[in-house]
Amino acid sequence: MEEAIAAADTAWVLAAFTAVALMVPGLALFYGGMLGVKSALNMIMMVLGGFAVAGVVWVFFGPAAVLGDSVGGLGLIGNPFADIGLGSLLEPDPAGGVPAALVAAFHLLFAGITVAIIAGGVADRMKFSAWMAFAAIWVVLVYLPIAHWVFAFDDEEAGTKGGWIANVLGAQDFAGGTAVHMNAGVAALALAIALGKRRGFPHVARPHSLPLVVLGGGILMFGWFGFNGGSAGGANHTAGVVVLNTMVAAVAGLLGWLLVERIREKHATTLGAISGMIAALVGITPAASLVSPLGALLIGFTAGAVCFLTVSLKFKLGYDDSLDVVAIHLMGGVVGTLLIAFVATGAAPAGIDGLFFGGGIDLLGRQLLAMAAVFAYSFAVTWLIAKALDKTMGLRVDKETEITGIDVPIHGETAYVMDSFGTSAPSKMRPEEFAADREVVVPAVK
Repeated sequence: MEEAIAAADTAWVLAAFTAVALMVPGLALFYGGMLGVKSALNMIMMVLGGFAVAGVVWVFFGPAAVLGDSVGGLGLIGNPFADIGLGSLLEPDPAGGVPAALVAAFHLLFAGITVAIIAGGVADRMKFSAWMAFAAIWVVLVYLPIAHWVFAFDDEEAGTKGGWIANVLGAQDFAGGTAVHMNAGVAALALAIALGKRRGFPHVARPHSLPLVVLGGGILMFGWFGFNGGSAGGANHTAGVVVLNTMVAAVAGLLGWLLVERIREKHATTLGAISGMIAALVGITPAASLVSPLGALLIGFTAGAVCFLTVSLKFKLGYDDSLDVVAIHLMGGVVGTLLIAFVATGAAPAGIDGLFFGGGIDLLGRQLLAMAAVFAYSFAVTWLIAKALDKTMGLRVDKETEITGIDVPIHGETAYVMDSFGTSAPSKMRPEEFAADREVVVPAVK
C-alpha cells in the first residue's frame, strides 16, 4: 500500500510539473499580446530567455540553496555549493516517496517563472543582453535566499534547519505568494524605476492581440492547477481542496475585476476579465490550503477588485510598470497573504484559524512581517543590481530602437508579415529595411 501511494504521489507531481511547464509559453503569449506589434517578439524572448537563465543557475546552486540545510542554522540561505550539478539527486531515495529529483525539477519551474514575471514590468525599453545578465544575478542574489526563507522547512529526523519565515516566524505561504509573486512584483517595480519611463508614457501602444492575451491567460490558468495542486506534494486530500479553491478564486477574481471596471470605466473588457482571473490566481496561491471555498471566493473577488484599482497607481505615482506586474503580482500576493490572517479556517488542510474563525491576532503580525521582509530585501537588492548593470553595460536600448520597436533591431524578426495578400516575405529583415512608422493596412474584403 505504501508503494502504491508513493507511486500515485509521484505520478501526480509529474503531471503537475508538465502543467506548470506550460505556464512559460502561456506567460509569453499573455505578455506578448499586451504589447504593440513592434515589440511583441522581444517580450516573448525575455520570458523564454529569463526562464532559461534561471534554469541553468538552478542546476548549479538551486536545490541546495533553497531546500537544503540553512547555513549556520540562521534560516537565511542554504549552502549553494553543497551539491553543484545535482549529482546527489541521481541516487534513488531509500525512504521512497516523491523523488528528490522531481522536487528539484518542480522548484526549477518556480524559479524560472518568477524571473519571467518580472519581464512584464520593463517591456519596450530594456536591452535583451542586460535582461539576461540581470536574470542570472537576480536569481542568485534575490530569488534563492527568499525562496529558502519560505520553502525550506526544518527536518528534525535529518537534523536540518530551514528558512526563517517558514520556521522561526511561522508565516503561512502555501505555494509562493511571497517568494514568487510579491518577490517578482517588487523586483519589477524596482527595475522599472531604475530604467525610467517609456518614451511617450502614459501614451503607449495598445495591446496588439487580445485573443493572444486570452489564450496565454487560459494556459496560465491550466498551469496554475499544477502550480498549486503540485505543491500539495502528492495525490492527497490537500491537493483536492487546493485545486477546488484555485478554481473558485479564479472565477471570483474575473467577476471582481469586471464589476469595478464597469463601475469606474463604464466597460467590462476582455483584457479586464483575463487580468482579474490572473490576479485572483495570484491571490489564492499563498492561501489555497488554508481556506474554505467561501474564503477562496472572498480572496479571489477581493484580489480582482483591488488589483484593478492598483493599476491606476502607476499613472498617479509616475512609475512605468509596462504590463501591470506590480498591480497583479505584487498586490495580488499582498491580498492573498494578508487575508490568510482573517479567513484561514482550521477545517482546511493546513488546520489554522484566522481572526474570523477565532484565531489570534499574532498570525496577522507574522504575515505582515513576512511581506515587509520580502519587499525590503527584494526591492533593495534588485535596485542595486539594476544600477550596477546600468553603470557597466547599460540597461536601456537607444532612442531609435525604442521608437521603432525592439523586435527588428535586436532580434531581426517581426511578429507578422502581411503583404496585401501577396507573397509573404521572409520573417527576418534587416533593421534598415523596416520603416518605423509603417502601418499594415488590410484591404477590405468585398
